[in-house]
Amino acid sequence: MSPKNLISWNVNGLRAVLKKGFNDFLSEASPDVICLQETKISDDLTSGFEFDGYPYAYWNCAEKKGYSSTAILSKIEPLSVQYGLGIDKHDHEGRVITAEFEDYYLTTVYTPNSQNHDENKRPKRLDYRTQEWDVDFLAFVNALEMNKPVIFCGDLNVAHTEVDLANPKTNRKNAGFTDEERAGFDAMVSAGFIDSFRQIHPNETERYSWWSYRAAARQRNIGWRIDYFCVSSTLEGEIADADILPEVLGSDHCPVSLKLK
Repeated sequence: MSPKNLISWNVNGLRAVLKKGFNDFLSEASPDVICLQETKISDDLTSGFEFDGYPYAYWNCAEKKGYSSTAILSKIEPLSVQYGLGIDKHDHEGRVITAEFEDYYLTTVYTPNSQNHDENKRPKRLDYRTQEWDVDFLAFVNALEMNKPVIFCGDLNVAHTEVDLANPKTNRKNAGFTDEERAGFDAMVSAGFIDSFRQIHPNETERYSWWSYRAAARQRNIGWRIDYFCVSSTLEGEIADADILPEVLGSDHCPVSLKLK
């Protein structure tokens, strides 16, 4: 049995979002699986969480406390679960969990942020992000796909095209909208992975999943679409719906959803 109703959410601190109605949202939306990014939970704390209706919880925690980290909460027990990419230089920040189900692999990913500019006026982590992480993550999901289809979701920390952020011209060289990061997304598309939201909503604009806390950006909808569900092309015909849920508050990101037939 494979999940049909999926949600992904960068919660920007699980303990914080629990105080802002997370359990109510989980109960109301009732996905088969919810993938979380930026939980900021360390290994010694994971046993303290229980979620009604989700007996299967998997955590990948960063070695640095209060940083990064991911989780998968599921109503359905996976066939197997693996953590990280299996590459040491990438696997200290708790960024990837992969759950295998009958029909596909589901990977939650919190892609490294390229960070603000350094003295050379380039995002500090851009080379690591684009020349190492993006290359190795794509190789990872391509290898999974040799066995069965893949769905990967999460905060990919890139707005793919100009319609995916409110101010493309002023952000051309900023982290999340550099040519290099966008090329990394192009490579995933070229490898056959489908941006499910764009598949269902090819022409919709002003649909975003992240807003800065500054300058009332969310109220003004000055945002970025950087959270995704990407699916193997072999699953294209299984996409029933893909959406963004901006009415759900509690984080600077909102959840994104995927429903399969």
